[in-house]
Amino acid sequence: MTVRLTRLLRFPLAARLVVLVALLLSAAPLLAQDWTYRVRPGDTIWDLSARYLKPSIAWEQLQSHNGIADPYRLPPGSQLRFPVAWLQVQPAPARVLAVRGPVQSQADGQPRRDVIEGDLLRIGQELVTGEDASVTVVFADDSRLQLRERSRLRFDQLSRYGHTGMVDTRLRLEQGRASNRVTPANGPASRYIIDAPTATSSVRGTVFRVSAGQDGRGAATEVLEGRVQVGNRRGQRLVTRGQATRSPSLDTRPAGLEALLPAPVMATEPQRLVTLPAAVAWQPVSDAAGYRVEVVRADQPEVLLFGRDTAATTLSLPDLPPGELRLLVRAVSAVQVEGLDARQDFLVRDQPVPPLTVRPLHGQTLNSARPRFEWTRVAEAERTVLQIARDPQFLTLLLEQDTRATHLRPILDLAPGDYVWRVASVDRNGDRGRFGQPLPLTITDEPVDPALQPPEAAQGQLTLRWQAGEPGQRYRMQLDRRGDFSAPLLDRELDQPEVSIKRPWRGTLHVRVQYIDDDGYAGPFSPAQQIALPCRTCYATGGSALLLWLLL
Repeated sequence: MTVRLTRLLRFPLAARLVVLVALLLSAAPLLAQDWTYRVRPGDTIWDLSARYLKPSIAWEQLQSHNGIADPYRLPPGSQLRFPVAWLQVQPAPARVLAVRGPVQSQADGQPRRDVIEGDLLRIGQELVTGEDASVTVVFADDSRLQLRERSRLRFDQLSRYGHTGMVDTRLRLEQGRASNRVTPANGPASRYIIDAPTATSSVRGTVFRVSAGQDGRGAATEVLEGRVQVGNRRGQRLVTRGQATRSPSLDTRPAGLEALLPAPVMATEPQRLVTLPAAVAWQPVSDAAGYRVEVVRADQPEVLLFGRDTAATTLSLPDLPPGELRLLVRAVSAVQVEGLDARQDFLVRDQPVPPLTVRPLHGQTLNSARPRFEWTRVAEAERTVLQIARDPQFLTLLLEQDTRATHLRPILDLAPGDYVWRVASVDRNGDRGRFGQPLPLTITDEPVDPALQPPEAAQGQLTLRWQAGEPGQRYRMQLDRRGDFSAPLLDRELDQPEVSIKRPWRGTLHVRVQYIDDDGYAGPFSPAQQIALPCRTCYATGGSALLLWLLL
């Protein structure tokens, strides 16, 4: 049936009667058809009747319909014919296989509720997807439907004919787009029908897409595999692989067949997709007004992990769940008919896990052109890879460096500015796992202020102290009379952030401090600071005195 009974109420009474008679006549051959069963050893007519027939149908009717003389003897390999109208019919709820983003369902007269994986959907329920959302539904015969973003779908019929394997699935796409992978029909009563506002698509096993139409455009059906019968009350079209047809309105016969736009030629190598985020690119397609980019599971292509429409020929893929994934790119015509898919399979690894970062801290500002990066050790990891970039998507790498140690210093100087960095583990086979969370970092060329404390004078000594560095760091302290440190009076490396001078000089001295990491990397000297030395009698008193000290 290619016109729904509920839609008949919109027509005048005379038109309703004509269409209703046509529907009943078209249904008569279906109801008169037989489902065929091949007899197996041990089968009896009584057992088969109980298994497949409605309770109101006696086994004697099945015997008479098949002309069986001896009901006690059913030869194995022979065939029994079951009239479709006699078969048991039970509800067959659809099951939610996957959900991405905000998806809700609603039954008649009930409030909407959020949909989760494993939910059962029944006749009369409606699915609604939000912005950047999708849901995948599996039916009783393992046919699958993927409902895309900003779409609305109603389940008008979900039933199965007992244990025959035949399923009757009828859907109404009221808004948006749906992709379908339909299991081949398992008998004469198997049906899979999608009603769009201006046409109906009927199939018995194929892969196709349906659009409800928008912005004044009618419904469209795009066939990727098999054949689809598309029609309304004005006529029918048989659409085959690689073709599409559009239906502007219910009062217009489906348009002539048009070829789907060819698949774009990919310009990105699959190995570039091992690390996400990543940029993908393709060559432009003639007559394309835009492109649709999707990432699905390679083993379950109906499960949508990412989807985006773009007018460009390049796009950035975000971080995605690990597994065998498939990139799909297709051209979209000016009338919003989507073309054939370009496909690229790629692997996003989950193991080995990325190490935990130790330093620099999240968002830390460092005065070092070559800061030290440090992380924990992962038992399964042979090496660790460090990446540094300016953009959080890491589309343009500034540096990629690996090491067997748990720390690393870049081989290149980093100019002042903002960066992001991340690390990943590499196992003994050379397989790299997923990168950890990107961490922001700021590099500055402003010298580090050592925060000199007021000097202390006591017992003929002058003691200088400054702010302690990170664990393991040492210090180089210089004292100079003139301030250019060309010939310092004192140049000493220290384990502690302090120094004591036994016989201080008179007058004003200049002091600066350099922090040295445990691997020997020395940062820049701090800005020089001035200290005014006290008189010698101050040291002879044996007490402590707060001295005048000035910053440059």
